[in-house]
Formats: sequence, structure tokens, C-alpha cells
Amino acid sequence: MTRIVRFADDTETVRTGVSDDTGAIRTFAGAPLVAELLRLPAAELRALVEETAAGPVAVDERDVLLLPPLDGLMELWAAGVTYERSREARVEESTEQSVYERIYDAERPELFFKSQPWRVVTDGEPIAVRDDSELNVPEPELALVLNRHGETVGYLVADDVSSRSIEGENPLYLPQAKIYAGSAAVSSGIVPAWEVAAPDALDIAMVVWRDGEAVYRGATSTAAFHRTPRGLVDHLWRSQPFPDGAVLSTGTGIVPALDFTLSAGDVVEISIDGVGTLRNPVRVDQAELDWLVEAISHPLTRRAHRSHRSPG
Repeated sequence: MTRIVRFADDTETVRTGVSDDTGAIRTFAGAPLVAELLRLPAAELRALVEETAAGPVAVDERDVLLLPPLDGLMELWAAGVTYERSREARVEESTEQSVYERIYDAERPELFFKSQPWRVVTDGEPIAVRDDSELNVPEPELALVLNRHGETVGYLVADDVSSRSIEGENPLYLPQAKIYAGSAAVSSGIVPAWEVAAPDALDIAMVVWRDGEAVYRGATSTAAFHRTPRGLVDHLWRSQPFPDGAVLSTGTGIVPALDFTLSAGDVVEISIDGVGTLRNPVRVDQAELDWLVEAISHPLTRRAHRSHRSPG
């Protein structure tokens, strides 16, 4: 399996390349942004990736810092209520239950902006929960990587961290429940779409670790998806351009019961077969995510906030 990766070396030079199963990275000529790659039609991108993957090794993953694979004018969006479990959870938590019952079967899906590239964290970096929300959960999701033409060219593991108590109080609070520093995490490498044989039948699993013990486990499959990914993309692309492409997180089929909430020090581990694994420690003090601003210009700032120790 190959992955399209974005990384920084010890001089803080940011480059992109193709990583293989051994961790060897072969770099794209000219050090393009991921955003520049997503300006290409799918066939041209595939040819470029395969040509690069056949070239000489440039660096090893262990010698560089992998970065979130979003940059330029890319945007991260998300979809809601795309699994039956998600509908049940939204109805259970909300004071306006009919809103979620209707959207589940409506022609138009729920789509919302989630993050700019600089606010996205990746594997080993902390996610956060809001201190003004009593109930907070991770939401494991398959994310589509879309080029500027709206073609699905890759996949990521995503965590759409959510403040359930805020959204449940009033659906109009959705932006506050969904958009804040540390609320968006994606895996560190884009798996090309042509390497995923059956995206409609991928197993998704999540474990939340607390003090070395699993306090929550859940599993689902993209086979339980209530909508078609193509339908979500078609609605997202209506009436707005994405010149550098976008990432669309497709909704969750795993939602804990209302007696569960994330706590400081938890580690969320999400795995999607054929796509990868995403692990993130949890923070409750928003100031612990302030480093994201410095990391815009100094990507190696991320190194001090990253942990890869096994949670279990």
C-alpha cells in the first residue's frame, strides 16, 4: 500500500512524496503542495503517483515529521446523520429531535464546514474537547480526498470530534459544537483511491483508552452507510468551487451512549481496514492547542506535542 504524504525535514522544509509499507518516501519532483496535486484530474494524478513510487528513495519516515496532508486552499468538510446509529444518537441527545429524523431520509444531506488546513491535527497529536461542554465524543469516519474536479482520489481516517451537549441544546449551535482547535484529526497519509478495492465495505473500529484500559469499544462498516459518497460530493460541489480540492468526512456509525464522555488523558484509536489507523490523546484545556498557530510557519513545533506510545 502506498500513501501520499506531506512532511517536514530538520530544516523545516516541507515536501510531499509517496511512502510505501517500509516507510521509504520517494518525493514528487518540484515539491508540490498536496493542493497542487489535487488540481490534477484523477488519471493524471495516478500516473504521477505511480511514476514517483517507482523512483529512488529520498528519505525515511523515521527521519522526518509527517504532517497533516492538507494545505493550500484545501478545506475539510463533514457530513452528518449518514448512518442509522448517528440518527439515533442525535435524536437521543437533542431537544429538537425531528430535525435529525427528517434529515436522515431527506434528499439534501447535512454538510458543514469543519476546518482549515492549519487547524487539522494528525496521528499522535492531541485532539481537544471544549470546556463549556459536558458531553464530548470522538466520531470515527472515512474521509474522501477530492480533487478540484470533485473526483475521489484518496481516503483518510478522520475523527470529527463533537460537543454533544452543545449541539443537543440547539441545532443552531452546530458550528460551536464542531469547529474549534483540536476538533479535527486525520491520518497522516492519503491512500490512493485506486488501491482501495471496496470502499463501500470497509470495517471501522474505535477504542478509547483511559489509564491503559479500554473504556469504550465500537465497530461499524461503510456497508451501513445510508447515503452514497457520490451523492454527498455532488451536493458539496453545488454552487461553490474548490480550486485546491477538499476532504469530506462522511459521517459516523459509532456513537457512545450518553453516559460516556471524553476525559483529559484519554487516547482515541480509530482504524479503517485498508486505510490506516489514527491515534490521538485528549486535552481539555484549549490553551494546549495554541501551538497550532506557531506551527503554521514552523511545522517542527508539532514534534514537541506528538506522542506515539501505545495506549494499551
